Amino acid sequence: MAELRQRVTDAFKSVQVEICDALAGITGQSFLEETWDYDTGSGGGITRVFAGEVIEKGGVNYSGVEGELSEKIAERMELGHDRQFFAAGVSLVLHPKNPFVPTVHMNIRYLERGDKAWFGGGIDLTPYYPFTEDIIRFHRSLKEVCDRHDRAYYPRFKRWCDEYFFIKHRDEARGVGGIFFDYLTEDPETTLAFTVDVGRSFLPVYLPILEKRMDSPYTDGNREFQLYRRGRYVEFNLIYDRGTLFGLETGGRIESILMSLPPLTAWTYNWQPEAGSREAEIYAMLKPRDWAGRTP
Repeated sequence: MAELRQRVTDAFKSVQVEICDALAGITGQSFLEETWDYDTGSGGGITRVFAGEVIEKGGVNYSGVEGELSEKIAERMELGHDRQFFAAGVSLVLHPKNPFVPTVHMNIRYLERGDKAWFGGGIDLTPYYPFTEDIIRFHRSLKEVCDRHDRAYYPRFKRWCDEYFFIKHRDEARGVGGIFFDYLTEDPETTLAFTVDVGRSFLPVYLPILEKRMDSPYTDGNREFQLYRRGRYVEFNLIYDRGTLFGLETGGRIESILMSLPPLTAWTYNWQPEAGSREAEIYAMLKPRDWAGRTP
């Protein structure tokens, strides 16, 4: 188990470096880096934060921590009295400033308890304006990643994503989905390879969209709608997101955990899009559909 843990941490750290270097090269933005220690156990992490004109706020976090789970989490996970754990992961959220560039989330993680270990992760897209060709390309690229490992993965993990990133009190999805997987306990060699491949797929999956849209002209109205829709992102992350709750309940670093929240957002009372507008069109996309099989 110790050898697997080392390979996981080495691979995850490499994914963080590759993504940050590529983002800095494309956006021209540098990142603020902070290293931190896990106060309630051992280990720590590296937080890298972008803030500027292309990525208004974003972060790419690595963490590798070891400690003891709270009774509440142990009961939820049915762990009994054995509450010792090790967890490692890379978590990424980018909130671009341009309303025509979607917010994106990516996460890969590894959790170990005693002689048991499992992997999780995923990538999902949250556009503010509808560019169908971007969404189709995004899903097809993820399908290609999954198909390299198991052709059953994409339909299974796409469905899981649609179900997980759903804002129940709004009866709408957070975005247009992607893939999501958790508790993968199959052969650790093949599962590690798949999980790392998902992490490394972020660059070819998302960067073409960022490069294509980041200099698009937009209006104040476009920006206002983006801020309004960002409110949905905040609602999901603070109410439903398991990663956020796990980090808070295990005494994780607050700044790194809440890095996922946008820098600016808005809640406008009873706002409704104008019929036939581009703003109304995005709402029609916030339901599960077969994006990979669609024609642009």
